[in-house]
Parts: sequence; structure tokens; C-alpha cells
Amino acid sequence: MTGSPMPGSPTTGTDALLAAHRAIEAVWRIESARLVAGLARLVDDVVLAEELAQDALLIALEQWPEAGVPENPGAWLMATAKHRAIDHLRRRSRYERKLQEIGRDIESRPEPDPDADMDDHIRDDMLRLIFTACHPALTTDARVALTLRLLGGLSTGEIARAFLAGEPTVAQRIVRAKRTLAAKGVRFEMPAPAERLASVLEVVYLIFNEGYSATAGNDWTRPDLCHEALRLGRLLAGLLPREAEVHGLAALMELQASRLRARTGPGGAPVLLPDQDRRLWDRLLIRRGLRALERAESLGGAFGPYALQAAIAACHARAPRPEDTDWERVAALYRVLAHVSPSPVVELNRAVAVAMADGPARGLEVADAVAADKALRGYPQLPAVRGDLLARLGRTDEARREFERAAALTGNERERALFLARAAGCR
Repeated sequence: MTGSPMPGSPTTGTDALLAAHRAIEAVWRIESARLVAGLARLVDDVVLAEELAQDALLIALEQWPEAGVPENPGAWLMATAKHRAIDHLRRRSRYERKLQEIGRDIESRPEPDPDADMDDHIRDDMLRLIFTACHPALTTDARVALTLRLLGGLSTGEIARAFLAGEPTVAQRIVRAKRTLAAKGVRFEMPAPAERLASVLEVVYLIFNEGYSATAGNDWTRPDLCHEALRLGRLLAGLLPREAEVHGLAALMELQASRLRARTGPGGAPVLLPDQDRRLWDRLLIRRGLRALERAESLGGAFGPYALQAAIAACHARAPRPEDTDWERVAALYRVLAHVSPSPVVELNRAVAVAMADGPARGLEVADAVAADKALRGYPQLPAVRGDLLARLGRTDEARREFERAAALTGNERERALFLARAAGCR
């Protein structure tokens, strides 16, 4: 395929090289997931598919700076990767059968068009890729890393920076994930959604949560991770339109993401929900979230764990002022959520809602009832919630100790400063 320079871009020198590399990076982010998914369908091997896609990327990095960016870069990458697939299959005993499947289509057209090739398969291919990356045989960390690598097009370094992990650590996770898939003979196939959907939704929400409330580092939020999770959630909602909990998760993330601009103040300091300027909330995301919640409820998913959390977020989104929040409804929804998806974290959140609806003494009773749970050991939000409730009850010395304990437990510098400020305010 002949290439042409990007319109208005220099054709020689360092500027041309940088422009081509920026174009390649942008194309890769857009096309990589579809490229890997389509190749995996053809070679029935996700690991090999990613290697072929990476080979095509390297060839683009070599050729595009000189030849120019092709008019249809996605088609160029797919054609190049398919040719690499043929070269690989020539070295395997299944050459004749696979060559007929892959080679006939390529050799019949001088300029392959991946949209035409894959329109009949793209939905299933993308679903297979998502469900393979989130396979329960992998550890949670490995699922997250592999999902961001295969579906987000993120490099190992970008994933490491997003999760404040060392690049070798993330690289090892990805390598181990691929080895596990190969060792267990995980095929590139589409399971019944019920078999693996919970794992997929968990991974997407983990990515979102790390962006919404970073567990470590100097930043209170990492919006890029939130936006990546939103993209994956919207993709899933389009691919699985009849799955209520997919829409429930999409609703939850849209509604929570609507607050991102208001969650940090000048200099990146955290701003808690009651203190946020609600004029900064993104009304478009709120509308999208409410529509997704309606969709989940219309499909019979009103009592799914993600839809229930979205319904709680909707109570905040609909309240123009903090004092307008329907805390009784929020507390009631948490009671249902605790029954549907029991967890000490849910109970801790319910304690906050009960405190707002029925007073801090009642909320403290709920918090104290769950405080001994081993799952909350080392969880900074437990002493933070208790500190807040104790302060509201006038028990300032106890509150100060709880905030200091929360500060010692958190790995996020912004959150630590917030807890220490709350402790100082109790003196």
C-alpha cells in the first residue's frame, strides 16, 4: 500500500519523524484492540495475535516516517499483521488449512480493508478478547494489566505509571498472564456471559476505582484511568445490550465520573462530597448515567450490585445541594446492597448513610459492628469514618486518634494530608 504524508505535516527532518510517531501512537490506541481481536480469531491464540500486532506496529515505526502515514492506517496494520500471520503459519503443520483461511482473502485484494473483513465478526471478536483478558485463571493484577494492554493499547510503562508500580513488575504480570493462558490452553472463544461476566465487570470497575480514588502516590485522582474504564464500559454496553449489570456498571461509572472536576481543589487537594461545588459536576455524564440506569432497570437489573450502587450515585446526582440528598433512600439502598452483595465495605458505607439519615450515634453503631472484620484491617476508610462520626458526637480526642490512624494507613499522600488536617482540627 502506498502512503502519503499527513496533510500539513513536514516530510523531512525531526519534525516529520515526531509527527509520524504521534500519528502511529494515535492509530495504535484506536485500532490495537480491534487488530488483536481480529488476529486472535484467525490464529486462535491471543498471545500470538498480540505479537503479530506488535510486529505490525514495529514495521509501521520503520516505514511511516519515510513513506508517510497511509490513508487508511488501520487497514495497513491489519494487512501487515495478516501477512506476518501467514509467515508464521508456514512454519506450522497446519499451514495448508490456515493459509486457505487467511491467505485467500489477502491475496485477492491489493488493499485489504479491515472494516470489510471484520464487520461480521467484530462484535464477537471484541467480546472474546475482553473475556480472555479477564479470564478467572489469572490473578486480579494480571487481569487488569492484560486488559489495559490488549484493550487499551497502553504500553507496559504507561500501565506501570498509572498504578505506581515498577515497570519490571508490570511486565512480569503480563508475561505470567500470557504463560498462564497458554499453559491452561485457554482458547480464544466466547463463553456464556454468565460464566465470566462478573470477572470482566470487576476488572473494569477496579480500573475505574483506581482512577477515582488512587490508592497510592501524590494524586487524589487519575482521570485517565477513569476515562479508560468508561470507554471499556461503554464498549461492553454496546456489545452486550441485553445484560442489565453491564448497563448498571456503565451507569455507576458515568455518575461517579461526573464529579471528577469537583473532587480536587487548587493544587490537587481532595474535596469531599459534601464540600464539592456541584456546578462543576458534568451534566452530560449525569444524563448518560441516568439513562444507563433506566436501561438496567428496564432489563430487570434493578437489584444487581452495580445497578444498586448506580442508584445510590443517582441520589447524589439528583440533589442540587448536599442537604437535598435523600439519605433515607440511600440508606435503604445500602441495606439491599448488603443483602445482594454482602461486604464489610458496603456495611461501612451504609454506616455513613445511616448517620446522615438517623444521626451519628446510629451510624457509629453500624461502623463499630463491622470494625472487627479482618477484611477491613489496614483499610484507612474505617478509622476515617469512625473519626468523622466521633467528631460529630463531640468525642474529639477519640476522633483525633482515628484520623491519625487513618493517615498512617493510607498510601495516598493527598489523602494522608486530608486525614492529618482533620486530626489537627480535633485538637
